[in-house]
Amino acid sequence: MGNKWVIAIHGGAENQSCEELGETKQAAYEQGLENALMAGWHVLKEGGSALDAVEAAVRSMENNPLFNAGKGGSPTSENTNEFDAAIMDGKTMKAGSVAGVKHVKNPITLAKTIMQESKHVMLCGPGAEEFARQHKLELKSDAYFLTEEKEKALKEAQKEEATTGHDTVGAIAMDMHGNLAAATSTGGLVNQLPGRVGDSPIVGSGVYANNEVCAVSCTGDGEGIMLANTAHEVYALLKYKGLPLKEACQEALHLYTDRIEGDRNFIALDTQGNVEFSFVTSLMFRACKRADEPTYIGIWRDDAGDWEKEG
Repeated sequence: MGNKWVIAIHGGAENQSCEELGETKQAAYEQGLENALMAGWHVLKEGGSALDAVEAAVRSMENNPLFNAGKGGSPTSENTNEFDAAIMDGKTMKAGSVAGVKHVKNPITLAKTIMQESKHVMLCGPGAEEFARQHKLELKSDAYFLTEEKEKALKEAQKEEATTGHDTVGAIAMDMHGNLAAATSTGGLVNQLPGRVGDSPIVGSGVYANNEVCAVSCTGDGEGIMLANTAHEVYALLKYKGLPLKEACQEALHLYTDRIEGDRNFIALDTQGNVEFSFVTSLMFRACKRADEPTYIGIWRDDAGDWEKEG
């Protein structure tokens, strides 16, 4: 296909039916996906970098309470919000990561700022928030992030003594120069213990990008994805086993499922601009657009589109 600029996003993957989701909410998700996709696409169309494009797409979803990242993130067992995010530049192989922040409006921007303005890859908790203040990133009160829907979900989860909701948002892109980037952001699990960190801010687990091979962003059960090192596994299968993208994704999707529990889902992009949406759940909120070709938005497994045609 050659280097044809492209962006793909996911807004999480779940196990629910059309009836459970409902037409009204499905339409809202589709609009939210389109808004996020186009935020990143416009960056690419104007000649911007893949790094800036994935940040823009993820920021859009962090600002939308439908998605489990930023506003509308999942509350912990103490009814507080903690956010994790990471971003990686495939050109430089530099990354920025943040975990356990409570008041940063856009954790993905904090992750990018850490990558660009500090000597570290990851900052956590109060230290990360202080770094955000020093760099004048927007902070919000606890009330901004809490939504009625997620508070209801927390009460139900506490009754059942369970953790729920494995959604995470992410984006992958290739710009006009062939550079790759990936970003992932999450609000965690409903009723998780305070201080719990999933795969999203872990480079190689929930996010990975390398110009020579691929860009990957994951969503699903954070513990399982972390143990399976899923994002880097896609990279390794492409680089060392020489598999085509589709085959590498399928192998990574099912690797060690006999020993590692939990659903693992991801989006992946290779150096030729081919995109794969890989998921084991009943649905994945997803979208893709190559250059000026038609926009693809899908939710259900049978929502196929022209993006699948390689060559």
